[in-house]
Amino acid sequence: MKKIFIIGNWKCNPTSLSEAKNLFLSINKKIKKKRKIETVICPPFVYLYPLAQLNRGHKIVLGAQDTFFEEKGAFTGQVSAVMLKDLGCKYVIVGHSEKRAHGDNDEIINKKIHILLKENLTPILCIGETKEEREKKQTFEKIKYQIQEGLRKVAKKYLHKVIIAYEPIWAIGTNKPCPPESVLTISIFIRKTFSALFGLKKTDKIAILYGGSVNADNAKRYVEEARVNGLLIGSSSLKAEEFLKIIFSFY
Repeated sequence: MKKIFIIGNWKCNPTSLSEAKNLFLSINKKIKKKRKIETVICPPFVYLYPLAQLNRGHKIVLGAQDTFFEEKGAFTGQVSAVMLKDLGCKYVIVGHSEKRAHGDNDEIINKKIHILLKENLTPILCIGETKEEREKKQTFEKIKYQIQEGLRKVAKKYLHKVIIAYEPIWAIGTNKPCPPESVLTISIFIRKTFSALFGLKKTDKIAILYGGSVNADNAKRYVEEARVNGLLIGSSSLKAEEFLKIIFSFY
């Protein structure tokens, strides 16, 4: 069985280190290390080091919510891929719609992916359409463009290291998730896009995630019915019991 990725994106939460530790430990102490399940938590930068010290048994893999596209230098407020790697991160989210809304364009995202691959970190490239684009039936056009530009000049041998997270913007935090049958259509299109753009004969090694109002009630349906390789989870990852229910549904 292929590995299932359960990735929690805490965004700008919680507001204190003690809360972050309590949430992390509540999850860590109840899960088991499973070969088929990769449990990843992406906390705010400031919590990465203290949570790494609490990661008993390494049952949880740490990820970051973003990176900068330079290794070091006079870049006030930025955090580099080299720093994240030194902290023990394995995964890094790039191109999240909330970052795109604050200035990250496809060129910047592409630079971030290149530096992450250089440092042997796994980029989680977020793609997805707005409500307006969906209504205008521009979903496939938007997804193809984001993949093409986000992965521009990435060597073919590295493409399988990139995780694609389909997160329709209209579904994020709305309690209106994209139906599994629609996500299945999108995931098939993503694999076909990889084949067409990059000449990949086999695209089954590409990991595709779904994110957007995922909860314990619908999580398993996306893996079973939409045939995605895992989930990128927002608000539900901030509730230990809910997040654990999602994880346990795949045990």
